[in-house]
Amino acid sequence: MNLHWLHKVGLMVILAFTVVAMSAVAQLWEDEWEVLLISLQGTAPFLHMGALAAVTALSWIVAGQFARAERSSSQVAILCTFFAVVFALYLAPLTISSPCIMEKKDLGPKPALIGHRGAPMLAPEHTLMSFQKALQQKLYGLQADVTISLDGVPFLMHDTTLRRTTNVQELFPELARRPASMLNWTVLQRLNAGQWFLKTDPFWTADSLSPSDHREAQNQSICSLAELLELAKGNATLLLNLHELPWEHPYRAGFLNVTLEALLRSGFPQHQVMWLPNRQRPLVRKVAPGFQQTSGSKEAVASLRKGHIQRLNLRYTQVSRQELRDYASWNLSVNLYTINTPWLFSLLWCAGVPSVTSDNSHTLSQVPSPLWIMHPDEYCLMWVTADLISFTLIVGIFVLQNYHLISSV
Repeated sequence: MNLHWLHKVGLMVILAFTVVAMSAVAQLWEDEWEVLLISLQGTAPFLHMGALAAVTALSWIVAGQFARAERSSSQVAILCTFFAVVFALYLAPLTISSPCIMEKKDLGPKPALIGHRGAPMLAPEHTLMSFQKALQQKLYGLQADVTISLDGVPFLMHDTTLRRTTNVQELFPELARRPASMLNWTVLQRLNAGQWFLKTDPFWTADSLSPSDHREAQNQSICSLAELLELAKGNATLLLNLHELPWEHPYRAGFLNVTLEALLRSGFPQHQVMWLPNRQRPLVRKVAPGFQQTSGSKEAVASLRKGHIQRLNLRYTQVSRQELRDYASWNLSVNLYTINTPWLFSLLWCAGVPSVTSDNSHTLSQVPSPLWIMHPDEYCLMWVTADLISFTLIVGIFVLQNYHLISSV
């Protein structure tokens, strides 16, 4: 009796653990499931061909089991189950929707490329070297995260602290956990912002650097917004994201004004600025009417137009092909991030995405056309032909297996 209840308790514990674990996995992998669905759009036609080959080969084993089954009820069960799977697979292309199944004449222009924090696979992110490498690729734009030092100097940094991308732990260990924005610019300038890239090799690309690039990367420092503006002036559009400052920061209330002042003082062309911060847009439009007002969140088109939004900057899992078409019809351009693989870049190209942000712009800039593109009629012919060949082979295999069994008897 005690053992019986012990088993019950054990089963309940296992069940509870399984539910919690599955919930945690579902939350952690929510974006990854969306990525899987998107990847199926690019691979489904080829996965279908592979599945047809696999089920056709499997029919040899199933036909053997069917031929050796002693009762007719077993044969009917085997036959019905197997052919239900086969015909479901034959009709699967009816559910396949891939942007690259299209006429070539309908293919739009290649998406413009925006370097994510410069060219972070070729140089330490947010450094002058990184932005120079990106500009050498003739990219459409550069993306940068802007924050402000304690003494009011706008500079570029993605993380809240300096631990990941500088040597602050070695030089000023007592400042390692302090927000980067709570340090003076004179202190920030003393930090090395390149050695971490060579040590950690975040994209496994450090070994590909030439000796001169290796030396240059090792001696990078934190980049100010003024340095980026001078470098990019007349050469690229800037996608600027501003980070909120800590409550105790002296420029917390006026950080937008400080950044705007730096932009206007630099003489950087306003039409080449994609302005992402959502705060005080009316003020920004008044002070800098030429900025491309950019939203980082999906909203109703009416709301976007009311806010004078010209562009959207979204994760590639957040927008559908229909939404892309709807935004285009309203003259809203969409930039998607962060696109690093040619297959995904090709899929978005076919879908008509105007621009993408990438860590791997040096590779994507060399992609001359989508990896594959197929006319709908060609795909239909391939699908029907493959189904007919598979069905013919399966029927032949079943007949052959039965013949072998009768001959052996």
